[in-house]
Amino acid sequence: MAERYYAVREDLLPEGILKTEQAKELLRRGEAATVHEAAERVGLSRSAFYKYKDGVYPLEQTGRERIATVSMDLEHRSGVLSKVLGTLAASGGNVLTISQSIPLQGMANVVVTLDTSGLAGALAELIDGLKRLDGVKRTTIVGRS
Repeated sequence: MAERYYAVREDLLPEGILKTEQAKELLRRGEAATVHEAAERVGLSRSAFYKYKDGVYPLEQTGRERIATVSMDLEHRSGVLSKVLGTLAASGGNVLTISQSIPLQGMANVVVTLDTSGLAGALAELIDGLKRLDGVKRTTIVGRS
């Protein structure tokens, strides 16, 4: 059976689910060091925390953790890759992995996997910006998740 998701107003949620999210927030911010401490601070049993922890998220987090893999052909010149990485960072993209082939005939293929959840604009806008950089000959999105 496929998973189904619902957006539910906070005041309609059971107390255990609300407290689970409060405990998770304490852990994310580093205000609690352990699940036991976080659950105790919000008045929740650890068993209830573990029951709900993987199924409750604030709505603003549901679109996060988007990953894109981008393949680029770059001229083998000093500073081209640096400009690409600078553009990714300036747009709010967070590089997770980077792989570069050995340059052949003055070109190298670079594959970058990045977290796109912090992008200031759309991924298509970022790709267009990369294509306009001097030394970038081809840019393609090869995967998304």
